[in-house]
Amino acid sequence: RLQIQPERLFVGPHHPDVGALATPSPDGSVHHFCQFTPKCLLAVSRGTHGNSPLRHGEEGWHDGTLRTTIRVDNEVEAHREANNYKFGFRKWKGNVTEKPIEDRSDIDKELHTDLSIVKNTEGLFFVGNIVYVFLFGWWISLIYLLICPVMFLTVFGVPYGKVCLKLAWYIIWPFGKSVQRVNGYKSSMISVDMSAVKPTNCDIVPQEHKDLVGDKDCAPLLVSSPLPIKIPVPTLPPRKTRKHWCRVSTFLWLLLGYPVLAVVHCLAFVLSWLPVFTIPIAKMNSRILTTVLLMAPEDIEIHSVDKKDACETRVVLYCYQAFNVYYYKYTVQGINIFALNLLPLVFVTVIAGYTDREHEYFSTETMFTIAIVSIIPLSYYIGMGIASISAQSNFAVGAVVNATFGSITEMTFYITALLRGHRAGSNCYEEIVKSALAGTLIGCILFIPGICMTIGGIKHSEQRFNSRSAGVSSALLFISIGGVFAPTLFSKTFGNLVCESCSSTPGNGTVPFTCKDCHYETVADPHLILSHIEPLVYTISVLLPASYLIGLIFTLKTHAHIYDIHVSDSHPVVHWSRWRALAVLIFATVLMASCADLCTVNIEPILSHSSISQYFIGVSVLAMVPELPEIVNGIQFALQNNISLSLEVGNCIAVQVCMIQIPLLVLFNAFYDVGFMLVFSDIHLWASIFSVILVNYIFMDGKCDYFQGTALVVVYFIILAVYFFAPSPRSC
Repeated sequence: RLQIQPERLFVGPHHPDVGALATPSPDGSVHHFCQFTPKCLLAVSRGTHGNSPLRHGEEGWHDGTLRTTIRVDNEVEAHREANNYKFGFRKWKGNVTEKPIEDRSDIDKELHTDLSIVKNTEGLFFVGNIVYVFLFGWWISLIYLLICPVMFLTVFGVPYGKVCLKLAWYIIWPFGKSVQRVNGYKSSMISVDMSAVKPTNCDIVPQEHKDLVGDKDCAPLLVSSPLPIKIPVPTLPPRKTRKHWCRVSTFLWLLLGYPVLAVVHCLAFVLSWLPVFTIPIAKMNSRILTTVLLMAPEDIEIHSVDKKDACETRVVLYCYQAFNVYYYKYTVQGINIFALNLLPLVFVTVIAGYTDREHEYFSTETMFTIAIVSIIPLSYYIGMGIASISAQSNFAVGAVVNATFGSITEMTFYITALLRGHRAGSNCYEEIVKSALAGTLIGCILFIPGICMTIGGIKHSEQRFNSRSAGVSSALLFISIGGVFAPTLFSKTFGNLVCESCSSTPGNGTVPFTCKDCHYETVADPHLILSHIEPLVYTISVLLPASYLIGLIFTLKTHAHIYDIHVSDSHPVVHWSRWRALAVLIFATVLMASCADLCTVNIEPILSHSSISQYFIGVSVLAMVPELPEIVNGIQFALQNNISLSLEVGNCIAVQVCMIQIPLLVLFNAFYDVGFMLVFSDIHLWASIFSVILVNYIFMDGKCDYFQGTALVVVYFIILAVYFFAPSPRSC
C-alpha cells in the first residue's frame, strides 16, 4: 500500500491530521494540487479510516485506489464535496457558501476589491489601459469639459465647475491617481515598514503533532506557516459633517450637471460591465457616480500615487487597471458573472417571444437563437439551486432533488416539442427529440470527457483517476445504453423490411431486383407494436429507474472510500438558503418552459426550409447548448487536477438521460399519447454503441493525457460530420 499510494490530493490549507506537515499550494488560487507524501504521512494514512478499522469487503474495495483528502471550510461545503462523488448527483464546482475575504486567494481578493485601496504597482501602461482611453476616457472627459463652463456661467456653481475640470483630466487617464476626501486629516493609512519587519515563513511544529513526527527521519525542521503580525492602526478623528446639501451651488449641480453625468456614467457602466473583463471600469464609474459626484467640492482631492510608496492607503477611489483576464471568476452572491449578465436576455426573450408573434421586430431565426441561448443561464441557476439544496439537506432529499430538477432542463424541451408536434400532426418533432436524446448521450460520452482530458492534460501532462470508480460508472452506462436501444434492436429483428422502390430489367429473369431506400418498418404492423414492442418498452422503463436506484445505493457505500473530507470550525454563511434555492428552482423552471416553448415554435421554419439535416440540428445545438454549464464545471475540475470528477460529469448526465429522462417520456406518452415510440434510427443506434465502447477502452488504464482527450473530441466531430451530411428523417 505504500507503493500504490505515492501521491495524495489536498484541497485548501493544512491537513488537519498532520498539522503543519502539509505544504500549502504556492498559488493561492489553485485549490487542488498534487504533492509527494512523506513516509510519516503515509504512516498516518495507512491506518484506519475514522475510529474504526476497515472491514474485509471495504478494504478490498479500497485497495488499489487513490484516496482524495479534501479540506473544506464548513459542514455545508463538506456535503457539497461529498455529493460530487455520489452517483446520480450533479457535479458542482462553485462554492455554495460565502468564503471570508481574508481566506481567499490574492486574485480573488483583487477581483472583489471596491477600488478604495491604493496599491504599489509597477507600471501602468498596460494594453487594456491604453484601449480604455480610446473606448471610454476621451468622450467621458469631453462631457465633463462641456459641463464645466455651464457651471461657471451660473456663478454659484463655480466650485462644481472646478470639480468637473479636475475630473475631466482624471477620467481621461485615471490609472495611478487617487481621489481622496479632505476633512482636516489624512486618509486612513495602513503601512508596514518592510525593511524593519521581515516575518519568517517558518514556524515550529506544534506540540500536539510531535507524536506524528517522532521519527527523526521524517520530522521536518521548518514548516511553511504565515506569522501573524499585529499592526496598530491609529484612531481617526471624528469626521466633520458638511452642510453642502443646503447650498445654492449644490442645487444647481443636482439640476444641471449631475443628471447628465449620471446618464453618461450609467451608460459607461453597462458597456464596461457586460464584457466582464472590463469590470474595473464599471466599478470606477459606479464609485464616481455614487460617491465622488455627491461629495462637497472642497473635499475632493486628486493625487498621483508615488511608486516608491510601499504602504496601502485607503482612499475614495483608486484604479490602476482597466482590464483583468481573471474576471471570468467573478461572482455576485455566489452567481458567476456570465450567468448574471445573461439573465436580462432571458426576460427579453420571454417578453419579445410572446408579444412579437408576427415577427415584426425579430425574425424566426433570431428568436430561436436567443431562446436557445437563454437556456444556458437558466441551466446554471437550476444547477446552483440543486447544489445548494443538496448541500444543506440529507441524502434522501438531495437524491430526490437531483433526480427531478436535474433533468428539468431537458424534459421541458422534450415535452413541449412532443406536444407541438402532436398538435401539428407532424412526426418531425419526435425525430428531433430522439436526435437530441442521442446527441446528449454522444456528447456526454465523447465530447465532455474529451475536452476535459485535453485541457487538463495540457496543464498537468498526465492525470490519473480512480479506475474502479470509473468502472462502476461505465457498467451503469452499458446497462443504460443497452436498455434504451433494446426496443430498437428488437424492432429491427422482427420488423418488416420495406423499400421505397424496386425495379428489374423486363424480360431478363437473371437480373435481380434493384431496391432503393430500404428500412425496417414497425408502424405498418400494429400487432407487432401493441403485442411486443410496447410491453418491452414499458418493462425497460421500469427496469432502468430501478437500476438507477440500485446504483445510487451501491455507490453511496463504495464511493465513500474514495474521498476523505475534513471540516474546519468556521461558521457557514450560505449564498442561497434552502427556501431561496427552491424559489429559484421553481422560477427558473417556469422560465425554462417558456424558452423551450419559444424554441419549438420558432424551430418549425428552420426545419422546413433549412438545407442542414434535422438530425444535425437536434444532435448538436439542441443537445449540447443546455449542457454548457456542466461542460464548464468539468473543465474547472480538470484544471485543478481532479479529472475523476470531470469524467463523472458526462457519465452522470448520460446515465440520467437513459435511466430517468427516457422513462419519464415513456410514462408521459402512456398518459397523454403524443406518438413517442422508443425506437431510434440506425444512425443513433450505432453512433451511441460505438461511443460507449470507445470511451470504455480509453478509461481502462486509469490515466489520461491530452492525446487521448483529443482523440475523443476528434471522433465526436467525425460523428457530427456524419449527422451533418446525413439526409433528413423521412417524417421531416
